[in-house]
Amino acid sequence: MVGAALDKVRLKRENHALREQLAGFQGRVRIISQDGRMLKLLEMARQVAPSGCNVLITGESGTGKELFARYLHEHGSRRDGPFVAVNCGAFNEELLANELFGNEKGAFTGATGKPGLIETANGGTLFLDEVTEMSTAMQVKLLRVIQEREVLRLGGTVPVKIDVRVCSATNRDVPELVASGRFRQDLYFRLNVVNLHIPPLSERRGDIPLLAYHFLAKCAALMRKDVREIDPQVLDLLQAYDFPGNVRELENIVERGVALSSGPGIGPGQLPDDLRELSLRTFRKKEGRMPTLDEQERSYIEWVLHETNGNQTLAAQVLGIDRVSLWRRLKRYELEKG
Repeated sequence: MVGAALDKVRLKRENHALREQLAGFQGRVRIISQDGRMLKLLEMARQVAPSGCNVLITGESGTGKELFARYLHEHGSRRDGPFVAVNCGAFNEELLANELFGNEKGAFTGATGKPGLIETANGGTLFLDEVTEMSTAMQVKLLRVIQEREVLRLGGTVPVKIDVRVCSATNRDVPELVASGRFRQDLYFRLNVVNLHIPPLSERRGDIPLLAYHFLAKCAALMRKDVREIDPQVLDLLQAYDFPGNVRELENIVERGVALSSGPGIGPGQLPDDLRELSLRTFRKKEGRMPTLDEQERSYIEWVLHETNGNQTLAAQVLGIDRVSLWRRLKRYELEKG
């Protein structure tokens, strides 16, 4: 009973501390992080925001690339202008041209005459998500818009002058696409005046508790549920998970937890089965390259040791090797303590 009471007190203290940390993040667009790399990115974003230069935001899916584009918009001189986002991978070439450039009445069957999203973003920011999914023909048209600062509607003859900042994003390796001829080098240079590369959530695990509580407050308010706490065991599981879907996946997990919770907090029972059992381990690129087998083995041994609280005998049993073989691997990967 004493142990349970102490756990309850500790849980309240941890919850209170995390909520106090969250209160320090201000602004309409809140990027929540205490990670050193992320803080440097935010500082760079604040520095380049007033300049209005084009920014290419790269990183895995779900890392928050659009949020960074909105952050740039809010801190720039065009903050009072529109922020217009378009997913270039969601349209075929014809529809994307119509969406971006607009059309003159009668330009094609059914054309009523309307400005495109580039015109709509005039005086503000145009965010092109999945920009590398554009066809070569569309890349040429976009390059002209950026160079000439004007747009020609479909079926039009008189260009319209525009003043927009272009923020673009992709989860692809753009230099590789340029080298293979699938993305124009001149357009890449125009879009990539400044590059912001967002690290995956698995490389900034210290942000997971903060983000989890941020999403907890957000989801609880939307669902009108009095859910205020996250069990420490849940936080431990979240911090041990690889998050292939990054921040977006974390939000979905917390949203599920709030929806299933019948009490004041999220416990292990509200987590997806594969996460609760930690059976899903992902393989991802490391600094732009595929990890080696040694790197994967080292990572797995490190995780098993963490899960067994450093018990090497038990860890060896889990790994299916003898104690001496484990010792050799610990020495090889410089994981031995002391």
